Amino acid sequence: MLTPEQQARQLIDAQLSLAGWVVQDYKQLNLGAGAGVAVREYPTDSGPADYALLVDRKLVGIVEAKKEGTSLTAVADQTVRYQTSATKHAPRVAEQLPFGYEANGQEIRFADARDPEPRSRPVFGFHRPETLREWTRQLHTLRARLRTLPAVNANGLRDCQLEALRNLDVSLKDDRPRALIQMATGSGKTFTAVSFIYRLIKFAGAKRVLFLVDRGNLGRQTLQEFQQYTAPDDGRKFTELYNVQHLTSNQLDTVSKVTITTIQRLYSMLRGEAEFDAGNEERSGFELNGEAPQRPREVAYNPALPPEAYDFVVIDECHRSIYNVWQQVLEYFDAHLIGLTATPAKQTFGFFNQNLVMEYSHERAVVDGVNVGSDVYRIQTAITEQGSRVEKGSAIKRMERLTRKRRWETLDDDLTYAGTQLDRSVTAPDQIRTVLEKWKAVLFTELFPGREIVPKTLIFAKSDNHADDIVDLVREVFGKSNEFCKKITYAAEEKSDELIKRFRNDFHPRVAVTVDMISTGTDIKPLECLLFLRDVRSRVYFDQMKGRGTRVIAPSDLEAVTSDAPAKTRFVIVDAVGVTDSEKKDTESVERQPGTLGFEKLLHAVAQGNHAPAQLRSLAQRLARLDRQLTPDDRAAVQTQTGGTTVQQLAARLYDAVDPVKQEAEALRLAADEAQAAGLPAPAEADEAHWQQAEQALTERAVHLFDDPALRELLAKVHRQHDLIIDLVSKDRVLAAGFESRTSPEAAQEALARQRVDKFQAFIEAHKDEITALQLLHNQPYARRALTFGQVRELAQALRLDHPELTPEGIWTAYEQLEKARVRGAGPRTLLTNLISLVRFALRQTDTLTAYPLSVDERYHAWLTRQQQAGRAFSPEQLSWLGMMKEKAATSLSVEAEDFTLPPFVDQGGYARARQVFGLDLQALVDELNEALAA
Repeated sequence: MLTPEQQARQLIDAQLSLAGWVVQDYKQLNLGAGAGVAVREYPTDSGPADYALLVDRKLVGIVEAKKEGTSLTAVADQTVRYQTSATKHAPRVAEQLPFGYEANGQEIRFADARDPEPRSRPVFGFHRPETLREWTRQLHTLRARLRTLPAVNANGLRDCQLEALRNLDVSLKDDRPRALIQMATGSGKTFTAVSFIYRLIKFAGAKRVLFLVDRGNLGRQTLQEFQQYTAPDDGRKFTELYNVQHLTSNQLDTVSKVTITTIQRLYSMLRGEAEFDAGNEERSGFELNGEAPQRPREVAYNPALPPEAYDFVVIDECHRSIYNVWQQVLEYFDAHLIGLTATPAKQTFGFFNQNLVMEYSHERAVVDGVNVGSDVYRIQTAITEQGSRVEKGSAIKRMERLTRKRRWETLDDDLTYAGTQLDRSVTAPDQIRTVLEKWKAVLFTELFPGREIVPKTLIFAKSDNHADDIVDLVREVFGKSNEFCKKITYAAEEKSDELIKRFRNDFHPRVAVTVDMISTGTDIKPLECLLFLRDVRSRVYFDQMKGRGTRVIAPSDLEAVTSDAPAKTRFVIVDAVGVTDSEKKDTESVERQPGTLGFEKLLHAVAQGNHAPAQLRSLAQRLARLDRQLTPDDRAAVQTQTGGTTVQQLAARLYDAVDPVKQEAEALRLAADEAQAAGLPAPAEADEAHWQQAEQALTERAVHLFDDPALRELLAKVHRQHDLIIDLVSKDRVLAAGFESRTSPEAAQEALARQRVDKFQAFIEAHKDEITALQLLHNQPYARRALTFGQVRELAQALRLDHPELTPEGIWTAYEQLEKARVRGAGPRTLLTNLISLVRFALRQTDTLTAYPLSVDERYHAWLTRQQQAGRAFSPEQLSWLGMMKEKAATSLSVEAEDFTLPPFVDQGGYARARQVFGLDLQALVDELNEALAA
């Protein structure tokens, strides 16, 4: 067997060979075998070096080899010793050989002794001989040249751009490997990037710069920025001075100084793929968040695109938490990494080593006139907030999602849906219409007073079907032609780039509806209005979406597309779904639970190699559900595609692959087969190796059919056939509309409290004729004996289903904040009985909001006073029992016979003792007390 050192040497040999080195033993030395030769055990005055690197027969460097697992940072001094040790015969490029590597088969570190402050750094692979030859011919290293960058020419730069360039210079001069520039949307991040790239090429001699973008259309925007950039010290355009290539194929132009591409295409090129579908570059990372696979994308050394191909990698829109998936791709090149974003997440700061060289917020940009601020106009409607109910017997439409074929149907049962289901499983055209009509009604009075032309508006929809409905209703509500409103999504018939260009530069369209396509990055300066018909829970994504409206525009340019707009001084967010109030997460992590992946993404995950047990189990469960919904034609189509395998069998195989019982049985079978082949008895237990083989075999059997894209598409198509219900019965109404005040945290808290109270009161109004407790409290507030605890529980359950955030304690706190002087007592606010007090106060049946236990206590003492005045006296023990009954009524509305079998009554002797204490009058007394204390 090979020793760990020998195993590491084999791996290092292979890594050197991949990089173009001819690996030889010293005794078999042949320097004519290639331009670069790596000689094992090369003699020096300090002993034999593990590898000596010779280029054109001259010694240029040393490789110090260690066994796998050795910490390489601790052995750099050994490398330096060999670099400075004398050698015989072969000429040296310098007294101290410039290039030193440490390697253990899994890691490689490198340092250039000629750097101002030589410091080893991790590299993906060894540099090619041609690279080291070129470096030895340079008078100064790149890191030395970075220390002599001239002062930034401030001509044509905003203050924030000038500060970013100066701070980046400092970071590069200090040899910080990663730097992050945070600049508000619209403040000129890309222009800043082109400016420092120009400086790095001209003054630091950067060989080549890679510019990574979030998606394809942003790459086209970036190319335009390079084409329009004028060198401040030269007067010529960037593209006149240097070649810039925007990759639309996997063929790299070797003479280009700048390469613009998406990380998706870069990954494809590193894998050696000849072609890459450009359609895969058009979706933002936000849409791919949680997309398959969630395991890191692994890359291998590619001689056609070696790690030293780029000196700098610029990562645009680097806000996404992509680094655990794409990290190896981003770290492949031996380059400085520079990130650009307006909205960094925690993962972003971590990836860039907390080296934030520029922080320029949206708020600061507004003050500086670089951005425009925003106003928020809220529109709340009954269906948006509460959903709706369509009674059985009503006619509704069903639409097949895939074909959009519609059919009428009569409901056999009531259809009840919550606001959160809107435009997912149910669409209510009147809800969309009501929002749009309200928006239209206030457009020229409250939002943009005195104007007559609809400002350029972007509407965010939940899905492509939702976007279609919105487009139709916008045209209907405004009475305009097709040109007035356009859908700009991946499913739009018209070419998206052309639509975006028209939306930006032409009078029509006035309104664009999108899902994700132009929610991030896309520059549309004339936008003055954003209408949200979808909620967003990612803080970073929401900030990106808002950023579409922040860009400033010259009055003349705005007038060219909106002739009655004197200037863009702010933009308006029309919030029709509560997106400005909903809780936001810092970021959407790609490490999402499998159950949160869409069905198609889950299929794609498994097909790409994500065979984690949780993924396979989730897909098995979904296929099992799908199997129960298949038509005979569906089943036949699947079996034809799979060669006879059913959906149920697909699900079963997936579950077998993660079932420990199946794994053990398979492991035992494999062990028995192996023992039989060796003429040995079958073992009683399988060892770890057989368990692993069993798991792998079961997994391969379960997943291999999903390699077929036609099968995946068929399954996805069948899955998408679920109908979308169209509610044409429910009529919506506006509950509230107006600008939100964000003057202070206190005002924001008050607004949130008002929103809770409004939602609660709207809930009561909407359900006063449906929920028994509300019927009794609304119509018969003094028929106290009719209300039971079960009815209050039903009320609480209905409230929780409609508004999970409206807990009794939360509503109570809201009233306390708004009307503190009219709130009495708190008590245990989690008591359901407090709902009675809340409902009565909301219905204005009481002047004060009094905690229900406090009300019961007051009624109890009033009853006792009446008893004493009537000459009825109670013994201390009787008063103790009456106090327990009062406490029970406070939490459960009344005292019932079965309560005497439970604590605290049973602890005092239960019903038998109560009969002894009160005699035959017990039941009459309980009934009397219930009536006196009841709600």
